Amino acid sequence: MDSQIYGVVLFLTFLAVSSTSAMPENSSTANPTAQINSNSVLVALLDSHYTELSELVEKALLLQTLEQAVTRHNITIFAPRNEALERDLDPEFKLFLLEPRNLKSLQNLLLFHMIPSRIESNHWPAPPLEAASAAVKKKKSVFHASLCRDANGERIQLIVQKNGDKAVSTARVIKSDDIVRPDGVIHGIERLLIPKSVQQDFNARRSLAATSAVIPEGAPEVDPRTHRLKKPAPPVSVGALPVLPIYDAMSPGPSLAPAPAPGPGGPHHHFDGESQVKDFIQTLLHYGGYNEMADILVNLTSLASEMGRLVSEGYVLTVLAPNDEAMAKLTTDQLSEPGAPERIMYYHMIPEYQTEESMYNSVRRFGKVKYDTLRLPYKVVAEEADGSVKFGQGEGSAYLFDPDIYTDGRISVQGIDGVLFPPEETTAAPKPAPSAKIASKPRRGKLLEMACTMLGAVGSSCH
Repeated sequence: MDSQIYGVVLFLTFLAVSSTSAMPENSSTANPTAQINSNSVLVALLDSHYTELSELVEKALLLQTLEQAVTRHNITIFAPRNEALERDLDPEFKLFLLEPRNLKSLQNLLLFHMIPSRIESNHWPAPPLEAASAAVKKKKSVFHASLCRDANGERIQLIVQKNGDKAVSTARVIKSDDIVRPDGVIHGIERLLIPKSVQQDFNARRSLAATSAVIPEGAPEVDPRTHRLKKPAPPVSVGALPVLPIYDAMSPGPSLAPAPAPGPGGPHHHFDGESQVKDFIQTLLHYGGYNEMADILVNLTSLASEMGRLVSEGYVLTVLAPNDEAMAKLTTDQLSEPGAPERIMYYHMIPEYQTEESMYNSVRRFGKVKYDTLRLPYKVVAEEADGSVKFGQGEGSAYLFDPDIYTDGRISVQGIDGVLFPPEETTAAPKPAPSAKIASKPRRGKLLEMACTMLGAVGSSCH
């Protein structure tokens, strides 16, 4: 009985030992990749003084790829100094790398700086002797494949120069074994390593951007008599007679005359005036302080659509926009009359494209300048005052308050601190015509006539 109990205890003990020994094995199979700890070379790169490289790694979305590489094997990172990525890099090439469509090129460039093996400073080959031949020097060089899969067989070369400096391909190592961790090493290099595949992508994209979209070939010619395409003329030998008669060569028919160029806008609406007007109204709202002006243009009147049609037809406009404080001073009587808001706004629109600089230069040079408005025949007067531009005269004047709120080459918006009104139409009553004084003309022989009359009267009384 005791022997049976002893055998059962031994069996249970054996099962417990076998189960405990199998637990780590099962856990290792469940998690084939170990977690990245704080002592990893990848964490050290992100926290190092190679800030430009670490930012590019994050922008290229390579953190997950590098984590997988670190868990499988040691890696060696050749990190360019920050100045090489900030000042020494071609601006066009840097812009090419940061474009979202060129993400693959940026990833290939960064992965080309990483080797899937551990290389420390003592792994560089010994410097070749000066008398050694080129074949011996080439044998002394060591080539390593990088993590870039699209390098087309291009490898990283580890060499030692004659002066003993270590180099990686074309970049000199400025600080070897800068960061050493159990899973990798980081060496500081002087410049960026650019693989040939990335350079080819950059050259192809740059040449594509510089190439015109229209192939510079002659347009096909149509024979006006047969309305068929003309065949290319055979080459003419030197000294041969002219192919065409001199009359046809000098005065082609009307069928060969070029079509007239469209005007600025034309019926095809080359300018999208409605979108430009919407854009400048949105700018007024975002700028702040001109909500009343925008409300009048959109809600109270149909001026916004009219301005859009004008701009679409090729016209330009300068809008003198009163701010909200100025618009609040308008009385109900001034806005209640039919068509009053339109007349007020028309007087604030100049059918020219003027900016703050152009108007100020004009008033500085000419003193007073009269600008036509959309409210014909009235004009708005501008003059210099206190280093700015003043519109109008007397109490109804307004100063240029917010210059160049919106300028797009077709519409210019200038903020003013008052509402402008045209001068009143003073129709003076017609003055009565001065009465002409009729001067009596002197009559000759007046005294003689009177004397004859008196003598006649005396003679008649005597009879």
